[in-house]
Amino acid sequence: MAKVFVTGGSGFVGRELIRTLVGAGDQVAALARSAQAARVVSELGAQVVMGDLSSKPEMKIGMAGSMVVFHCAADVSTWGPVARIAKVNVEGTRNVIECARDVGVPRVVHVSTEAVMVSGEPLVQMDETRPLPERNIGVYSTTKAAAERVVRAMNGHGIECVIVRPRFVWGQGDTTVLPAFVAAAKGGGFPFIGGGEQLTSTCHVLNLVEGMLLAAERGKPGETYFLTDGPAVTVRRFVTDMLATQGVKAGNRVIPYWLAVLMAHILELSWKALALKGAPPLTRAVVELFGREVTVSDAKARRELGYRGQMTHAAGLAEMRGPSSIG
Repeated sequence: MAKVFVTGGSGFVGRELIRTLVGAGDQVAALARSAQAARVVSELGAQVVMGDLSSKPEMKIGMAGSMVVFHCAADVSTWGPVARIAKVNVEGTRNVIECARDVGVPRVVHVSTEAVMVSGEPLVQMDETRPLPERNIGVYSTTKAAAERVVRAMNGHGIECVIVRPRFVWGQGDTTVLPAFVAAAKGGGFPFIGGGEQLTSTCHVLNLVEGMLLAAERGKPGETYFLTDGPAVTVRRFVTDMLATQGVKAGNRVIPYWLAVLMAHILELSWKALALKGAPPLTRAVVELFGREVTVSDAKARRELGYRGQMTHAAGLAEMRGPSSIG
């Protein structure tokens, strides 16, 4: 039995990670910043550590004796003040690694995203040799890229850090992407930017968990690993199949790529100029992530980690049709 510490344990990825760790007999401590989050991680079998990513004393107590820290927590906002989101995604990441190092945890696995590469350039069969862009599009991409730079800078200074980058995380229990797709479809049809025939890589949440555990065990310090389900699929096919598991039709609404880019620019400028609340209905980052091809290669993870990505699209979609599906 090994002791591990998890941030973001009540989130979509964190919940599946804790389930897997507890099922394997590991002792899990998880950070919880609310009573609701505490209930979730406790019911999963993890020890609750109350606090957030700025709670250094609490994190150090919870991490003490752990063999690895899995850093899943993040602010996934696609719009908002950079300083507020960076406090979680950048400074929070720094705090996690500092605390782990200070109490002698040997390794941190940091969950990043393919979105760190979004800069307006095509993202076709990317691998880990492609450097981070000098400037990102969108606050989420910007802050997660900055977090990766922090992780790399801190690696080797008393601690080993490994980064995993999943693309388009999905699966039963998704509380972020799928509900947004469902809402868009029910509001008049899901808007397929560019026709939806562009290819996308995907990563089922259980495949991500597999990759995280392998990164903890076999990942090379300072290295980054893309994780996917294997073969790419068109955005239209995959989104349509996911929505169908919820009893929702995707529809045939199509927006040309050039028009989506123009609309996103106008909406973002309007939101800034008028200080409108909430996020614009369309942003440039969303257009780049879902309106053109985004495919990545996980060959490095398969070669160096022994990653297999065993959950298939067919099996994952079948699971989503179960009784806990979103109505």
